[in-house]
Amino acid sequence: MKNLQIAISIVTYNGDDVFKTLANLQQEILPFFPCRIYLYDNHSTSAFQKKLAEYQSEQITIHYGAENRGFGHGHNYNARQATEELFLICNPDILVSQKSFQRMLRYLEKEPQRMVAPKVLNTDGSTQFLVRRRLAVFDYFLRFLPGNFLKKIFQRRLAYFECRDLTDEVQEIAFASGCFMFTSRAAFLAVEGFDEGFFMYFEDNDLCQKYRQVQQKIIYLPQAEVTHFYAKGAHRSFKLFKIFLQSMIRYFNKWGWQFF
Repeated sequence: MKNLQIAISIVTYNGDDVFKTLANLQQEILPFFPCRIYLYDNHSTSAFQKKLAEYQSEQITIHYGAENRGFGHGHNYNARQATEELFLICNPDILVSQKSFQRMLRYLEKEPQRMVAPKVLNTDGSTQFLVRRRLAVFDYFLRFLPGNFLKKIFQRRLAYFECRDLTDEVQEIAFASGCFMFTSRAAFLAVEGFDEGFFMYFEDNDLCQKYRQVQQKIIYLPQAEVTHFYAKGAHRSFKLFKIFLQSMIRYFNKWGWQFF
């Protein structure tokens, strides 16, 4: 299957990194691939929206939400508006090269019903360990715990949780990061997209569960790389940490509690 059309879905909320992402896509992706960007703004400030409007074009469609209904709602809206066969869920703080994009696209052209996830890098080139093998409450407790005493005791467990032992081979994984998920729009809509009960956090884990529930595979493609300006907001903001906890409770209530 060749020449598949691609919808790139981005959801924004007052984050200036999106302008770097859009500039990157305009330079590396839009001139070379059959793509359209669908950008959903979650009721940002008027100043931010004014700046965003400068990017409206034949290849970039922008919708301004009347309220902030969360990460999943914006992507679901974009998926319903799009007509393209492939659907790329892309954070507003991502950089991707033409070469990496091409590698993911070639894989999906052969296996369009799967989800593809790249290797995610920090701006210094180091790996962000965002792939998950299994989810348990204890591992999240360790990651948020201040200090290093318990983290050192459970160092091997945390390394296992963060899949630090992944090889540089194409392989099936259980949980990919929602910062960059490349899939088919039909497969995304077939599982009803993101569960909008998650305002933010855990909606990507939930989506992966739904994919695997219907025997759709999630593939890690480390030969393709993206750079992610990882903010770790829930580690610094009590408001975001509270949202994180609410989403975690919803996730484990839905899929079963795994404490250790």
